[in-house]
Amino acid sequence: MEKKNVTEVVIGGKIYKLGGYESEDYLHQVASYLNNRITELRSLEGYHRLPSAQKSLMLDLNTADDYFKAKKQVERLEADLSQKDRELYEIRHELVSAEVKLEESQKQITSLKEETDDYLKRIALLEARLSRPGEGTGNLAQDLPDQKGKE
Repeated sequence: MEKKNVTEVVIGGKIYKLGGYESEDYLHQVASYLNNRITELRSLEGYHRLPSAQKSLMLDLNTADDYFKAKKQVERLEADLSQKDRELYEIRHELVSAEVKLEESQKQITSLKEETDDYLKRIALLEARLSRPGEGTGNLAQDLPDQKGKE
C-alpha cells in the first residue's frame, strides 16, 4: 500500500492540512487551482457582498463546471483517438495489401524477365544458325532448342 502524504497548503488565505495518496506536489497543485478560482471570483463585481455560503457555492459551481467541461473534452478526445485508431488500422490493412500486390508483381516481373531471356537466347541461336548456311535441318521448328514445358 502506498504511503499517505500530508502537507500544509494555503487556500483562500487560510492554512489547511491536506492528506492523500497523491504526491505533495499534486496536493499543492490542487490548492493552487482553488486559489486561482477564488481570485477569479473575488474579481467579480458584488462578490464581496455575498454571504460566505453563497461564495462557497459559487466556488463549488465553478469547480463543477470546470470538471464537466474537462470531462466532455476528454470524451471528445477519446472519440477522436478511437476514430484515428480505426483509420490507422485501415491504413495498415491497405499497406499490407499493397505489399502483397508488390510481391506478386515482383514475382511476375522476375518470371517475365526469365521468359524474355529464354526468348533472347532462342533468337540468338536461330540467328547463329541462319548465318551459317548448310547447318540445321532447314526446318526452323526442329532447329529450335527444346522448351520443356514452356509452350
